[in-house]
Amino acid sequence: MQTTIARLAEEAELQFRDGTWEPTPADRLLAAEAEADLAAAVAPPHVQEGLPPIDRLERLRTALAVLAVAITRVHGHLAWFLAAASTALAPVLHWRALPAEEGHSFGAVLPEPGQYADAEDAVRRLQQTLTRISAA
Repeated sequence: MQTTIARLAEEAELQFRDGTWEPTPADRLLAAEAEADLAAAVAPPHVQEGLPPIDRLERLRTALAVLAVAITRVHGHLAWFLAAASTALAPVLHWRALPAEEGHSFGAVLPEPGQYADAEDAVRRLQQTLTRISAA
């Protein structure tokens, strides 16, 4: 996930530099709001890593909800960027933190321990890019 978000961020930076994407004032405001909401959802690594898996998963799902709501309020480049970021983070929706009998979890899987950190780092990288967009 982190690699995919990094590629999206690089593409956004390239579009800023070549003038393909010039965020509007509305884009900048929405990017700032989404960045703040993502920061509230996913804490710094030393905090996140100390949380139980169920809380880490809840915070990651909250981050996806932030993106979903933001997408409903924007069009164009920012909407495309946020939609691609949501798609990159979508595997989180198939994770579970609770035990389940075989075949009774609707296909949800227990993530590997490193997958939480990867998804959280991806959200943090996304925050950085949204900060850049809001300052553009």
